[in-house]
Amino acid sequence: MLLGKRRLKLETERLSLRPPVHSDFREWAALRQSSRDFLVPWEPSWAPDHLSRKAFTNRVYWAQRSVAGGTAVPLFLFRRSDDRLIGAITLDNIRRGPAQAGTLGYWTGEAHARQGYMREAIGAVVHYAFARLDLSRIEAACLPGNEASRGLLERSGFKYEGVAQSYLQINGRWRTHVLYACLRSDRRGKTLTG
Repeated sequence: MLLGKRRLKLETERLSLRPPVHSDFREWAALRQSSRDFLVPWEPSWAPDHLSRKAFTNRVYWAQRSVAGGTAVPLFLFRRSDDRLIGAITLDNIRRGPAQAGTLGYWTGEAHARQGYMREAIGAVVHYAFARLDLSRIEAACLPGNEASRGLLERSGFKYEGVAQSYLQINGRWRTHVLYACLRSDRRGKTLTG
C-alpha cells in the first residue's frame, strides 16, 4: 500500500485499487453502460449526463481533491490478470475528531459480480482505513432486499446495527436502508440481521 507523494494504490491477490484518472473514461463508461440494468435498482438516479466525459472529468477532479483533503478514498478496481476495470469502492464521509469514521460504498460491473472481487476490495480498504488512516469505524448501508450486498458485508466482518428510514434516494425514491458497521476492535461477535 502506497500513500504520500506517490500515488495511492492498494494491492490484493487479484486486484489493484487506485483512484480514477482521465484515461479510465472509456472503460468506465462502457462498464457502467453494459451494467446499467444491474446497477440502477441499487443506486441514486443517474443524471442525464452520467456517462459523459464531462461528468467523468468532474468525478476525477473530485477524487483528487478528496484524497488530498482526506475526506474520501475513491478507488477503481482493476483485475491484475488483465488490468481490466471491474468496479469501484469508495470510503467517503471520513470524519475525524471523536468519530474517526467513514462510510463505505461500492459497485461491481454485472459480468464481474459474485466472484469474490468486492470482498477482496472491502478487505483491503478496511485494512487501509484502520492501519493507515487510523479510523475506528467503517459504516455501510444497503437496501433491505439487496441480499447479495448484505451477505457480502456480513462475510466481510460487518455487523448489522439497525434500520434507517428514508436514508438515501435510490432510483428516484427515498428508501429505507439496513445499517452495518465494522469496528477496528470489534468484540461484538456475530449479530443477527434484521
